[in-house]
Amino acid sequence: MPSPPAIGKKAPDFDLPVVGGGSAPGDRVKLADLKGSKVVLYFYPKDDTPGCTTQACGIRDAWGELSRKAKVFGISVDPVRRHAKFIEKYGLPFPLLSDEEKTMATAYGVWVEKSLYGRTYLGTERSTFVLDEKGVVKAVFPKVKPAEHVDLVLAALRTSG
Repeated sequence: MPSPPAIGKKAPDFDLPVVGGGSAPGDRVKLADLKGSKVVLYFYPKDDTPGCTTQACGIRDAWGELSRKAKVFGISVDPVRRHAKFIEKYGLPFPLLSDEEKTMATAYGVWVEKSLYGRTYLGTERSTFVLDEKGVVKAVFPKVKPAEHVDLVLAALRTSG
């Protein structure tokens, strides 16, 4: 499995369906289309689970500041319809990308072997990537704790110019 992109390296491109954040049904997002803006890509395991909800609501609650500094996208392997329900239930103002084929999670090195109660399985490792205006990785937060996520992202955006 690929390793996450390193700081100072170009982030892998992607082309995924998007839900929320003013998108229309059938819209897609490509990293190439985001050039000129700072970008936060946060990978999370599953919509509407305790940690993922804490993380998403933290972003929602800091949206005023975050949205002035970067384009923010949550990414999971959940389908578009599940993302739409998650956005509606918690009033999330930012878009979510659906990576059902796990191509982006694999390219970013976050589709990994995990273990729970002695059982191993493949899943998404909660990780965040902060990219500069040229798509270069400026910060990586692997295995980030949901409650600390927003503070780390805001600090990275402040120090990346």
